Amino acid sequence: MNALAISLLAALLMLGGSCVGILLRRNLPKHHLNDHSKDVVRLGSGLVATITALVLGLLITSAKNTYDIQRQEIRQIAEKLVLQDSQLKRYGPETRHARELQRQAIPALIGRIWGQRAVQSPTGAPYQPGMEGDLVFSAIEALTPQNDVQRSLKFRALATTSAITEARVLLFEEVDAGLPAALLVVVIFWLTMLFAGFTLFSPINATSAAVLAIIALSASGAIFLILELNNPFSGLLQISSAPIRDALGVLGP
Repeated sequence: MNALAISLLAALLMLGGSCVGILLRRNLPKHHLNDHSKDVVRLGSGLVATITALVLGLLITSAKNTYDIQRQEIRQIAEKLVLQDSQLKRYGPETRHARELQRQAIPALIGRIWGQRAVQSPTGAPYQPGMEGDLVFSAIEALTPQNDVQRSLKFRALATTSAITEARVLLFEEVDAGLPAALLVVVIFWLTMLFAGFTLFSPINATSAAVLAIIALSASGAIFLILELNNPFSGLLQISSAPIRDALGVLGP
């Protein structure tokens, strides 16, 4: 289920909580709705609202930080691809095969991260080892330097290639973490209980019903942001593949 569907479901559950509050107000005996009960509900709702606000704020902050880190790592991969090509080009014409293999590997890398192959992977993770990267590393490793400059460039190119691989593995680990389903369920439950408390003691008219709907959509919007930011390579807020595509355009023959 995607982020939009989950968010809309959360909004419906919150509004369902409001309906439960209305039914309870109409069916409970009057002495269950006295001022003492009202005080208990208000105090409890205030506590739950505070906890919910804190959790939502922390989740949004954490998801945004992770999103920014992953976006920066994509840019770093693009920078390292250009750096690697520059190092190999300076090495000499012997690296033409390795550079061509790297150019061929970039579309496959983009496909694993943003394409259908990511969705169809057995583990559901977008970062899977590919033969393309291994071929590039092997081609660089097979170079036979003729002087100290070439030896230095070969060492640096291998280090850059390893750094690209490490960045991909790190992204894989970060994407695989995701948002615990239990935490999401608990937050939605808290919000539903809050909405039930909103209507337990207050009669509902058209204006208050509209306001409740807007509040429900706002709260579900926070859930939508959290889910979208935790899935940075799909959905409406996905990280752009432009840096890596631009790097592919920069790589020379």
